[in-house]
Amino acid sequence: MLKRFRLPVLALSLCFAASAAFAQTPAWEPAPGHLTLPLWLNGAPGASTATGPEVDTNTAKDPLVAGRPIIRLGNVSTPTITLYRPTSGISTGAAVVVFPGGGYRILAIDLEGTEVCDWLNSIGVTCVLLKYRVPDSGPWPKSSAALQDAQRAVGMVREHAVEWGIDPHRVGVLGFSAGAHLAAAVSTHYDKRLYPDVDAADRQSCRPDFAVVIYPGYLAIADRNYAPNPDIHPTADTPPTFLVQAEDDPVHVENSLVYFQQLKNAGTPAEMHLYTHGGHGYGLRPNGLPVTTWPKEAEKWMNTLHMLNGPTPAPPAAK
Repeated sequence: MLKRFRLPVLALSLCFAASAAFAQTPAWEPAPGHLTLPLWLNGAPGASTATGPEVDTNTAKDPLVAGRPIIRLGNVSTPTITLYRPTSGISTGAAVVVFPGGGYRILAIDLEGTEVCDWLNSIGVTCVLLKYRVPDSGPWPKSSAALQDAQRAVGMVREHAVEWGIDPHRVGVLGFSAGAHLAAAVSTHYDKRLYPDVDAADRQSCRPDFAVVIYPGYLAIADRNYAPNPDIHPTADTPPTFLVQAEDDPVHVENSLVYFQQLKNAGTPAEMHLYTHGGHGYGLRPNGLPVTTWPKEAEKWMNTLHMLNGPTPAPPAAK
């Protein structure tokens, strides 16, 4: 009888191993030459909400943006950070951690991720793209997963600052839609980690030095007459913030208006750009509307904060 069961048990084990390997294969990977690090050394805290392997959920029925499709990355259970260094060789020493949007269901990893890193690199800023967990990873406190990933990512950037040629006092965040909410969340929830310390990166501050918040959601409660989200409470210590949104955004421009007023009341420096037309989910892709010129305004704003013209850290000594 023993011999009869050996082959099926072995076959079943191999099947499970193959399934596990398939589940861990990322559906999106950066172009060659970019360092990617796992966010969590021994797996992300909490239970995974992924219902299958990581996958690009985009279909032919999904709308194009500026005539092109986008990658809609779903079922992310193994979050990572990917380093994009300025390609021009001229680094300002500033860094930005980028949070793609997607309603905490998917990640628009190219439109609101890699394409943003290309722009940041072009102005001498190091970009760190966070592939955070989805689906159902936010908004905080409904789930703490995405905010855990954001806190951990900012700490890791500061832990690697010397190695990556980054000034640890010029580390910002930039997010779109749900990722913009995540940028506001980590700007107001940085004093205490939402998870046990993993290593020295978690003993670094996870407070951003500045935040760029593009067409945010979840900052004003629509069914409460656009009252401020009580779980996002700016103070005088909230980092300077840059806001962009269109008045015809179906996610509602009140998200920016309400958050700007909160920042103003708290005494936090803030700059807001509102546009008549633009809708939602345009990223940086030109669409003939003024709203997509926001990167130029954001660059000017970062310069006024002296984030792009401070001293550049010396490169690490050659080994």
